[in-house]
Amino acid sequence: MHWSTITLLFLFGGIACHLWWRSRYKQQAKVIECLRRDHDQLKKERNEIRKEVDSQQNALFDSMVEGVLLLDGKGFIKHANQAILTLFNLDTESVLGRTIMESLRLHELESMLNFLEHKNQIMGAEVKVPGQEDSQLEVNAVSIKDNNGVHTGFIMVFHDLTRIRKLENTRREFVANASHELRTPLSMIKGYVETLLDGAKDDPQAIKRFLPTIAKHTDRLTHVVEDLLSLSRLESERDTLELSDVNLSDIFAEISDELAPKATNQKIDIYNQLDTALSLQADEARLRQVFFNLLENAVKYSGEGRQVTVSGKQIREGFLEICVADNGNGIPLHALDRIFERFYRVDKSRSRESGDTGLGLAIVKHIIQLHGGTVWCESTMGEGAKFYFTINANLETTKPDSPEG
Repeated sequence: MHWSTITLLFLFGGIACHLWWRSRYKQQAKVIECLRRDHDQLKKERNEIRKEVDSQQNALFDSMVEGVLLLDGKGFIKHANQAILTLFNLDTESVLGRTIMESLRLHELESMLNFLEHKNQIMGAEVKVPGQEDSQLEVNAVSIKDNNGVHTGFIMVFHDLTRIRKLENTRREFVANASHELRTPLSMIKGYVETLLDGAKDDPQAIKRFLPTIAKHTDRLTHVVEDLLSLSRLESERDTLELSDVNLSDIFAEISDELAPKATNQKIDIYNQLDTALSLQADEARLRQVFFNLLENAVKYSGEGRQVTVSGKQIREGFLEICVADNGNGIPLHALDRIFERFYRVDKSRSRESGDTGLGLAIVKHIIQLHGGTVWCESTMGEGAKFYFTINANLETTKPDSPEG
C-alpha cells in the first residue's frame, strides 16, 4: 500500500509537472509568436520606409537637370536618373545592375571609379559621349563610406557643357570676325592718312585720289558698327517690338523705289506680286529693314539683266509667308545652312567689294524671330535663290514667347 501510494503520488506529480511545462511552453510559444509577428511587422515597416526613402530619393534625382549615377561598392549601377539616360540615349533596363563599361562604355569613368576607391572625390573631369563628338560633359564624383569608413558605393554627377562650349566657340568666332571686319577699313584709312601726312597732302592729285578711298572705308566702318549695334539690340532680351498696322505692299514699293538706281545700273527688274490688301500687326521699321536687306542682296548678287520678285500668301490662320526670289547664279548647297550666321559670306571677296558687312541676313533672322516666325533659303545653282520668311500676323504682345516653327 505504501509503494502504491508513492507510485500514484509520483504519477500525479509527473502529470502535474507535464501540464505545468506544457502550459509554460504554450505561453512561451505565444510570446515567441508575438515577438516573431512584431519582428516581421518591424521588418515590413522598415522595408516600406526604405522603399519610400528610395522612391523619394529617385524622384529627387529624376527631377534634376544634371545626370546622376548611383553605384554600389562593386561598381554596379543602382540608379540612373532620367537626365543621364537622355544624355547617353539609354533606357533603364540597359543600365541598372550593370557596370560603367557594360552600359556607358567609357574607360574614363571606369578609371575614375578605380581612383575613388583610394580617394574621396573627383571634381571637374570632362568626358565626351560616345558617338556624339560635339558633346562635352563635366563629371563630379564622390566615394560613399559608412560610419566605420568602409567604402560602400559611388555617386557621379554629370553636367552637360555642350551648349556652353558652343557658345564660347561662337563668341570667339564672333570676336575674331568682328575684329577682322573692323581692322580692314581701319588699316586702309590709317595707311592713306599716314601717306598724306608724309607729304602727299601737298599733291592735289594724291588728295583727289586718296580722300574718296578714305571716305569709302569710313562708310564701311560705320556700316559694320551700325549693324553690330543693331544685331546686339535684336539679341537683347530687353528688345521689344513697336506694333502698328503695316501694309506689306506699301513697304515693298518704298524699298523698291529706294533701290531703283542700283537695280537700273545692273539692268535688274523688280516685280511686286504682293496683294495690296496684305496687312498685319508688326514693327514697321523692323520689317522695312528685312525687306531692304533681302532686296539689296538680291540686287547685288543676281547679276546683270536678272529679275527679282516678291510674293506673299497666307499659309494658315494668323501666319503669312513672304518670298523674295531672284533668277541669278544661286547659292551652293553647303552654304544654305550657314548664310544666316554672323559674318558668313558665300563669296568673301565679292561681298567686301560691294560693301557687305556680312551681318544683314543675321539681322533679318532675328527680326523675323521677334515677329514669331522663321526664315530660310532655297536655291539651285544656276537657277537663282528664294528667301522665305513666315510672320505672325496677329501679334498681341511686344515680344512673342517663342518663334513659330
